[in-house]
Amino acid sequence: MPNNDRILSRDVTATQIPSGDKTPLPAGTRITISQTLGGNFTVTTDFGLFRIDAKDGDALGETVASSVITAAPLANGAPDPAAVWDQLRKVYDPEIPVNIVDLGLVYSMDISKREDGAHKVDIAMTLTAPGCGMGPAIAADAKDKILLIPGVSDADVRITWEPTWNQSMISEEGKMKLGLI
Repeated sequence: MPNNDRILSRDVTATQIPSGDKTPLPAGTRITISQTLGGNFTVTTDFGLFRIDAKDGDALGETVASSVITAAPLANGAPDPAAVWDQLRKVYDPEIPVNIVDLGLVYSMDISKREDGAHKVDIAMTLTAPGCGMGPAIAADAKDKILLIPGVSDADVRITWEPTWNQSMISEEGKMKLGLI
């Protein structure tokens, strides 16, 4: 079993879980990595649970995976919808080891061509609980990952509460990962 105990080698700005507040963590802070799904790091410290963005993985002594997307746009220049769904499957709630697609949090994905010829992706998604302060961080992570796709020049990830999310929306794969079946 790998040792996930680390000491931050430099200052980082982390997102406190579940409030979503940005919090500076100074170099020398002792952390334990509890989840690394989606490229980001969920860590525990003596003063709480935090998400550290992938770009700061070096402060944890971790190698950050390449974010280059190799999916080619479709013949008409539009981004491949499969590439968008693949990117959304790399987005995780930092407390749940299942991606937002398999959790059933993504309600819709639309690609449109703007007047300038560029393409925009619109996502409607929800969260497992209305009071989750991590919503903006999860939505920003989804947007950042979508913007890496060739052919995408703009993205909007909107959080909605209709319909209300429930466990029946979780995919079979997600239920298996969560031990629900």
